[in-house]
Amino acid sequence: MITVPSGRVTLSDRRTQRSWPVELASYRLAAFPVTQELYTRIAGRRPSTTHGDRLPVEGVSWWDAVRFCNALSRHDGFAPAYRIGADGESVEWDASADGYRLPTEAEWEYACRAGTTGAHYGPLDEVAWYRGNSHGRLHDVGGKQPNPWGFHDMLGNVWDWCWDLYDPAVYGTYRVLRGGGWFDEHWSCRASARRRSHPSFQVDDVGFRVARSVMR
Repeated sequence: MITVPSGRVTLSDRRTQRSWPVELASYRLAAFPVTQELYTRIAGRRPSTTHGDRLPVEGVSWWDAVRFCNALSRHDGFAPAYRIGADGESVEWDASADGYRLPTEAEWEYACRAGTTGAHYGPLDEVAWYRGNSHGRLHDVGGKQPNPWGFHDMLGNVWDWCWDLYDPAVYGTYRVLRGGGWFDEHWSCRASARRRSHPSFQVDDVGFRVARSVMR
């Protein structure tokens, strides 16, 4: 995992034509999406449609990602970040816990940009697997150039689940997805692009990466 310095990022949404700044404390974020090998070892199952240990796990819902974060925390001796309700349909983030969690979308975009200001942190063909170069399939993590802070596959390959609700007044419990995937056109693989889906949604171009808070 890579320690990201504190800073400020401005998020924007094309649908609502609004933007908003977010101040961020330092945090840690995985350099790669969660791989199938790691997910299988911790969760005890391999949900992906295409198998390969170094491929990013896909076919995982937001709820699957939350439960994996807690399982990985217990495995590594950290306090789980999420308290899941007895009904299995509610969750609270314990900000005092040192365990693994999903990044917020502000943390995701700040790490993705890594100090750059354009739509991509490098030429898209060099940093991302997308429809124009993926040959219609998933690829091993780390196969493209990292961004200036060392993060791989922030754009393309698989979308990353984030913690945030997308727009609860309009979309209810739908959660944020970021980064674009192997099947997407170039305009979806942008640092600012936002997508949403139901937290139970599973598809072959959606995965996630883990974060941890820097405890003081």
